[in-house]
Amino acid sequence: MSQPSPIATPTVEPPLIELPLIELRGASIGYDGVPTISGIDATVVAGEVVAILGANGSGKSTLVRGILGLADLYAGSIDLFGVPAKQFRERWRIGYVPQRTAITGSLPATVQEIVTSGRLPRRGLGRRLTSADRDAVAEALATVELTDLASTTVTHLSGGQQRRVSIARALAAEPELLILDEPTAGVDAENQARLAATLAHLAARGTTIVLVAHELGPSAPLVSRVIVMADGGIRADGAPDDVARRHHVHEHDDEAGCEHQHEHGEEPIRPGTGLMGW
Repeated sequence: MSQPSPIATPTVEPPLIELPLIELRGASIGYDGVPTISGIDATVVAGEVVAILGANGSGKSTLVRGILGLADLYAGSIDLFGVPAKQFRERWRIGYVPQRTAITGSLPATVQEIVTSGRLPRRGLGRRLTSADRDAVAEALATVELTDLASTTVTHLSGGQQRRVSIARALAAEPELLILDEPTAGVDAENQARLAATLAHLAARGTTIVLVAHELGPSAPLVSRVIVMADGGIRADGAPDDVARRHHVHEHDDEAGCEHQHEHGEEPIRPGTGLMGW
């Protein structure tokens, strides 16, 4: 009598551990040899919408600039997508909209041209535009509702419309992580509502978002986590309701409290310039 064949035990693959998109451990960051924030421990994982809040001088913009390599790291470590920030090369995976961006240039540029320049991290210099590039630019324009203004010279746009061009430029690279530094500064209520709708669309399709702000405004319902900065460190980090219950946070614009001259100067966007699109 033959023995029954043994039942094969299925091979169970161990669950994949997803690395944080951003991870800071004991990070001290600043400018010109002087740290302005220190001892920062924080992570951002895929799918989160994280708001970094605080008054001027709290360190929130220095934090994001350090993540992007636009400020100096003096101690600790910063990893991007599981890679030390200094070794990270896939810049297209991160879209960045800097604080108080001015759109300028020696030659007039259209909305389409500015947004198309956002494809540089993907395609590199000197390469012709492909159909994939054009499709990505068209989608970015549609996302911020600027398709009808694609051929308009950017200097003819309102401040709020120019902010939306800056966001479309960042989106043109099809980033997995979008970082926006004070995107509603100087923007009217209508364009703030448009921005909130844009961010809701991006979050719904899986884009991870880090939003730096004094206050959340129309974007509040989208935020899954809040990091509160004060005095160069993290004062609170958690779900918005939990943070609100545990900490009485006053969000105000203290004009006397500039973090650093790097924080508040306008950062011009010109087609084809910037640190890999930043």
